[in-house]
Amino acid sequence: MESALDIGCFDLDIMLQDAALDDGNRTTRRMLANACIGVEAFDAYYAARELHDALTAVHDELAKGKGRLAQILATRCDDFQRCLYYIVAGRGVVQMLEDLDWLLALLKARTAISRDLLRQGRHPKYATSPYISSQPDGPVPSASAEFELGPSWYLDPALGGRITE
Repeated sequence: MESALDIGCFDLDIMLQDAALDDGNRTTRRMLANACIGVEAFDAYYAARELHDALTAVHDELAKGKGRLAQILATRCDDFQRCLYYIVAGRGVVQMLEDLDWLLALLKARTAISRDLLRQGRHPKYATSPYISSQPDGPVPSASAEFELGPSWYLDPALGGRITE
């Protein structure tokens, strides 16, 4: 007689904790993983996806890219997306997008596991959410799309660009 193995609650944060502690990951990736610990799986994935899409639009010089990025950073909700942005900001746009691609792969797998557990009527285990308020903790940037991109958008260290000043 076969029976299902009851493993109890599945800790969705375990993969993020492993990534955060892996010395083989560059610092920004470990920071991104740490920032997602405790954040609900779907919220984390869709917030990171939205930020990635906005950064890609700015990189591709799409007309509404900067406006979308400004809107995300100026949204008066918790600081999660701003946290992700400021972890990668200034690292060079190629590295920014690579690191967010890496994070999205982790978060997509985490979301799929969460989805499957929820369909089975089970609830995944999360660490305590780092966000105690749905409001920002301090000032938020302006939502104006009329901002100047810094040198990290043009002088990517991964491509040999260096800021000398």
